[in-house]
Parts: sequence; C-alpha cells; structure tokens
Amino acid sequence: MQSKAEKSFQILKERIMDGTYGPGHRLVINQLVREYGISSVPWRESLRRLEAEGWVEIVPNVGALVRTFDTDAWQQGLSLLARIGGYATALSAPRMTGDDLERARLLNRRMGEALAAFDPARFGRLNREFHELLASRAGDDRLVAMVHNEWARLEVIRKSAFWYAPGRAEASLAEHDELIALIEAEADPEAIETAARRHEMRTVEAVTEYEAQLPVDAVADDHG
Repeated sequence: MQSKAEKSFQILKERIMDGTYGPGHRLVINQLVREYGISSVPWRESLRRLEAEGWVEIVPNVGALVRTFDTDAWQQGLSLLARIGGYATALSAPRMTGDDLERARLLNRRMGEALAAFDPARFGRLNREFHELLASRAGDDRLVAMVHNEWARLEVIRKSAFWYAPGRAEASLAEHDELIALIEAEADPEAIETAARRHEMRTVEAVTEYEAQLPVDAVADDHG
C-alpha cells in the first residue's frame, strides 16, 4: 500500500509536471492539507524530496516555490540526458524487437507530420516517446527511471525556457533514422551510445549557437 508520504510526493510531482502548479507557484502546506486530506508531515517530507530532485526551491520567509527554469537548466538537463540516455539506448539495443523498431519509425514519421503542421508541443511529446522507447529495454530499472525522470523535467523546462534553433528539428528526424539503422544492423554498442549522445548534444549546440547570434533584448524577451 502506498504511504502518505509517497502519495503526497506523487501528487505534487504530477501537478508540477502537468502545469497545474506552474513555475513560481507557492506550495502552501496548510492549503495542501485542506485540499487532499493528508496531514502536514508527509507534505513537508515531499517538499524536501522535491527540493533534492530540483523541482522545488524552499526560500526562507517565503516557503516552497515551484522552480522557474531557464535555458541554462534546459541545456544542463539535455547534456545529462545525452549521457544517461545514450548509455541506456546502447544497453537496450540488443533487446529491441522488430515491433519496437517499427514503433520507433512510426513515431519519427509522426514527428515529421507534427513539424509540417507547426505543432511543436506534439513534436516534443513524440520525441520524448521515441527516445524513451529506445532506452526502455536497457535491463536496468533504475537507469530507465532516471531517463524517464530527466525527460519529465525537460517537459517542464520546455514550458518556461527558450530552447529553439531553426532547422534543428528537421535534422533530428534524419538522425533518428540513422540511430534506428544502427540498432537494426546490430552495430557495436559503443557506436550506438556515441550516436545517441551526439544526437542530443547537437541540439544543445544548435540552441547555444542560435542564442549567441540573437540581440540581447530578443533573448531576454524569449526568456520572459
């Protein structure tokens, strides 16, 4: 049976991830107690845990606030994901089935359709699903959970940070096809890990280079 501390943690994390509690939202324990009927101690434990995971900031004389992310946080998150996601993809590759690879191709095609329809939100969701699929058979539950959690964090950051670079989305579709081909060809795990890691890092580099070309005022406006 799920403990009250675990239940309260999941409630808060889900509300942060789905945008109910957006960046800067103040999490007031007394309000949470009244709303969910769970006593204050589990909420305090949950807030400390969320702070340790980087979802919440506890500010003296203010309380617990949902973190406001910026592009630096997004770049750091994707750089981390490049490392752990690349490793998980390499471990997963030998266990991927024909159905898994066909699903990956379908997701990539749907990403292309979302791009053509100017639907970046759908593109982002499909991209996450694509990469989580390729990492899903790593045989290490903790590693797979780390990949999932980092993608979840990037989803939240995506809503509050500037992270766009022209042409990068189109290039990523071709890189996805190349990654699928490596897995299908039973390439060396190190080659697969390197390809997956470079794929994510090219996005970081593209955003960084694009931001560097923008006027300072334009970047400030996009960061809100």
